[in-house]
Order: sequence, then structure tokens, then C-alpha cells
Amino acid sequence: MASVTLSHVYAIVACEASGDTLGEGLMLEILKRDPKAKFVGIYGPKMRKVASAEGEFCDMEQLSVMGIGEVLTALPRILCLRHRLIKKLLQLHPDIYIGIDGPDFNLSVEYKLKQEGIATIHYVSPSVWAWRQGRIHKIKAATDMVLSILPFEKEFYDKHNTPCTYVGHRLAKEIPLSVPTTFARWTLGFTEEARTCNQIVAVMPGSRTSEIRFLVPEFAEAAYKLVSTYPVMRFICAATTYQKAQLVRKLWLKHAPSIPLVIYVGQSHNVLAAANAVMIASGTATLEAMLFKKRMVVCYIVNQITAAIGRRMLKIDSFSLPNLLCGRKAVKELIQDDCTPQNIYDEISKIFTTEDSQLLEDFTRIHREMMVDSDAIAADVVMKIIKQKYDELVALLNQQKLAKKD
Repeated sequence: MASVTLSHVYAIVACEASGDTLGEGLMLEILKRDPKAKFVGIYGPKMRKVASAEGEFCDMEQLSVMGIGEVLTALPRILCLRHRLIKKLLQLHPDIYIGIDGPDFNLSVEYKLKQEGIATIHYVSPSVWAWRQGRIHKIKAATDMVLSILPFEKEFYDKHNTPCTYVGHRLAKEIPLSVPTTFARWTLGFTEEARTCNQIVAVMPGSRTSEIRFLVPEFAEAAYKLVSTYPVMRFICAATTYQKAQLVRKLWLKHAPSIPLVIYVGQSHNVLAAANAVMIASGTATLEAMLFKKRMVVCYIVNQITAAIGRRMLKIDSFSLPNLLCGRKAVKELIQDDCTPQNIYDEISKIFTTEDSQLLEDFTRIHREMMVDSDAIAADVVMKIIKQKYDELVALLNQQKLAKKD
């Protein structure tokens, strides 16, 4: 572990809920190494509890958009925010900038700051190995290091001579290898009858507003069909905020008013642990579901412009994290026009009528492989990069002094 004797200024920017989780863990580990650390940046609620409110530029929700079409709509606001952020950071000149996910936003900030001599780290590799592979050149120019959360990503970066460290994902260590379903249901306040039900379906429509608007109608109508076949089936949902919970509730009532949905805020772990099956948005939440060893149907819908561009650029035939990590199509993926209530109904039905012991074996094996101390590894890399930057500066100053003497 690199030793740091002076307190430093750490600029950290997260763009969505999964990044907020990573940022929280990283900040806590940085404080162990640098107790007087000062944080500035853009946070979610978890990071905000660790950092001083004085250093927050804006709320993370302002950056939480998905898909090319959605980004274009929000582009003027995002560009203005990015310009102001870069200007403030150049004035402040933090010791390091850590962009967590959100590559379209963070890589541009990282590039500008790196040009001005500020160390930069990008935490969570963009899916550059899957589509738009030419982005590797921009990543290399913008960052001093990429922190990868997936084991197969480092090989891709090594091939392109781009610094990358595999750190795993903190959830793999945080979530036990086995979590009792009954305990999670008791924690969530299930009735005695509900605690013994073997047909509990978790509804996980994502953390972004656009994801919720696209997927909740499909999930709700699928639930309506499922209850006609499985009358004892129950549905529970995890939302990241009360505002998102209200949006989910409004859409659910519109499309399946007769089907009860119990929504929990900030309880994604317990909701997944309590479920027998999951209908879920593609993204980091699918990794979470995999770590809880849950069978799932992974869904993905964006606007038509984003979908058309994505199809042209995609270099792989699977997009969900469980399938990428398993190296096979272990879970069903429903994308765009295939993501219909009927198809979701069919896949959830299969979960309740077929066995899949291989899935449990694969998920358990991957969980064991990923159980590293991600937060500590990431924090050590941050300290190492700061020290390298400091050493480079000292060497440059020494060279300048020698040149003056000559």
C-alpha cells in the first residue's frame, strides 16, 4: 500500500445508483488511508453521507439518463453542467479525478483534466469490448488507469496497451454466498402466509426514469397474465428513491390495477433475497441478482434511434452480465420488440416449471471468483496513481533546476 502523509483533494463523480454504491465504498477506504481527505464531486445519497456537502456540485440524478435518444434530449443541460464542472475543477486542481461509470460524461471530463496535469481514473470499464471498440483510444488518452469490475475486461485493455486494474465488485464480498429467503422475507415484514409462498417474483425495472417508463408497463401486463395461471403468485419491487417508487406505482396501477405490487425503497438486497424469480432491467442489478443466485429474465428497451444504432455497433450476442460472466446464455434476454408481456410471462413460467442446477453452480463459482476486497484494491490504486503523479512532478522540477544550473 502506498503511504500518503498529506491530505489530498479527491474529485469523484458518479452518474447512477450503482456508481453511488461503488463511490461510497471507495471513499470509505480512502479515508482509512488519508483521514483528512477532502472530497468534491457529484454524489448519490450513499456518497453524500461520506462526503462533505460543501464539495457537491450537483445531484447525481441530473446525469442519470440512458440511451442515445435520451442523452440527446438532455444534451444541452448535460453539456452546460460538464462545462461548469471542468471549469471548477481546473480552478480547484484536485489531486485526482475519479469518474465512476457514465463514460459519455466522465471520459470527456477526464480528458480535459489529464491535459492539465491532473491524475484521472475511470472506475467501471465502458463496454468497449462489446461495442464502439474504437473508444479504447479515447479511454487511453483520457485516463491514467481504468478500474475494471469484470474479470475478462483486463485482457482487452492489455491487448491495447491501456492501463487497467481488475478490482472486482464490492457486492461480491458484501453479499454472502448463501442468503436465507425466509430471513429476507421476515425483514421485509411479510405475513406468515407470504413467508411460505414459493411463487414470489421480484420486479426490478432499473434506477433510471427512462428504464422505469419503458419496462414497468411490460412487467405489469406480464404479471396480469401470470396471476391468471398462478393465482398465489405475489410481486415485490425495489426502488432507489421514493420518487421512483411513486412512478413505478403509477405505471403499475395503470397497466395492472388488480395485481398487488409491494414496493420497497432502498431494499434491493432483501427484495432479491426474498424472491423465487426476477424480472429485471439489464445493468448492474443483474449482477446483484446473480450473486443472490436467482433465476431471472433480463429485459432491455430503449427508444428506436438508440436501438438502431446499437444493433449496428454491437460486437457480442449477449448483453447481460450473468451471461457474459458465465460465457453462455444462462439467463433469458429480451431486448426491444422481444420484450413483451407474453415473452416475459413465458420465461417466468419456465423458471417455475423447470430445474436448472447448472445455473446455481455457475453463479456460485463466479461469486467465489469475484470475492475480492474491491474497495481496498481500488483505494490502493488511487493512492498509487497520486504518488506516481507527485513523483513525476518532482522529477520534472529537478530536471528544470539542473537545466538552470547548466
